[in-house]
Amino acid sequence: MIVSKHPAIQQDLALAKTHYENFPVASFLLPRKLREPVRLIYAFARQADDFADEGDLAPEERLALLEGFRTQLDHIRDGAQPDVPLFQALQNVINTHHLPLAPFYDLLSAFSQDVTKTRYHNFGELVDYCRRSANPVGRLLLHLYNAATPRNIARSDAICTSLQLINFLQDVEADYQKHRIYLPLDELYKFNIHEQQIANRNAQGTWGMFMEFQINRTRRLLQSGAPLGLILPGRIGLEMRMIIAGGERILKKLHQSRGDVFNQRPTLKTRDWIYMFYRAISKK
Repeated sequence: MIVSKHPAIQQDLALAKTHYENFPVASFLLPRKLREPVRLIYAFARQADDFADEGDLAPEERLALLEGFRTQLDHIRDGAQPDVPLFQALQNVINTHHLPLAPFYDLLSAFSQDVTKTRYHNFGELVDYCRRSANPVGRLLLHLYNAATPRNIARSDAICTSLQLINFLQDVEADYQKHRIYLPLDELYKFNIHEQQIANRNAQGTWGMFMEFQINRTRRLLQSGAPLGLILPGRIGLEMRMIIAGGERILKKLHQSRGDVFNQRPTLKTRDWIYMFYRAISKK
């Protein structure tokens, strides 16, 4: 049996597809030969993220599940066969495409941190989290594309960190319901915003100015990585330009609502995807 066709693998891939995403993941835009490796990487990240986020598990149970994933990665690192079908398929992808293991371990580090850390005192702490929660996916994709040069990695890191920050901005309420705040506390206090204002779903006062500060910084970061969409060739570059356009679109919606994510959480509609595709093909 081809490992990737194992029923358990298909279930993992199907579960990953149930999550709403702002940005295309292994879409038809990618060359066919890369879609399955990208889906497997995404399934790994999605399932590990769910260990940290979903359901009613106790913290120690969540950490134990994530530790189980580390054990499977250790098997791959040591040249042994993993016990879990998903990791057997990943092992094949990792070996075939010579993917580094560090990004996978970084993702697990970030998701474990989600279980134990619920506040970020400054932007530096938040960026360090993004370095492990978002940037590894971009780095793995560059290795799949045979385009993991230092300059491309730096641009990919800027894009991935900005996309993670965009998710934090649009999901302020959802994250708070999980008792987490992915906003720099020192900047909240600088704008005289306290946690109770988030609890009250209150976008009045200085909230709009605070969010505009976050939006502008995130936009600059996204733009600094945007040349990667023109550097990567063919359909890979097209997918990257779509991803960048999606980030820009969400930032525009956040700006238009003055950051009122409590009443106007931005999402991408059909017309947005059409516009994004137009922008992506017109830039080449």
